[in-house]
Amino acid sequence: QVQLVESGGGLVQAGGSLRLSCAASGIRITINRMGWYRQTPGKQRELVATITGGGTTIYADPVKGRFTISRDNAKNTVYLQMNNLKPEDTAVYYCNVVIIVSNYWGQGTQVTVSS
Repeated sequence: QVQLVESGGGLVQAGGSLRLSCAASGIRITINRMGWYRQTPGKQRELVATITGGGTTIYADPVKGRFTISRDNAKNTVYLQMNNLKPEDTAVYYCNVVIIVSNYWGQGTQVTVSS
């Protein structure tokens, strides 16, 4: 059974940094894509960043230049380094893993940025 365990969320002042981690377990084949999404109350979940097994990355426009996604394939872990955080980055951040055609989600971790 695939499990995703997220960590690293919290409260930070605007301009600060946080690093999110997501460790995937119960996986015996290569993960196609790992990524992070975020959601605020009343809004749809939106893409933050994704990374393929080969290291190709995609970023949402609002986070380009501030966030960096990376992964450790040996540990099945994906990271999101968030710098220069803004109040509008406040959301629940969800880890996502794609294995062949199946999507798996973490439980979410709250990130709150105070002004």
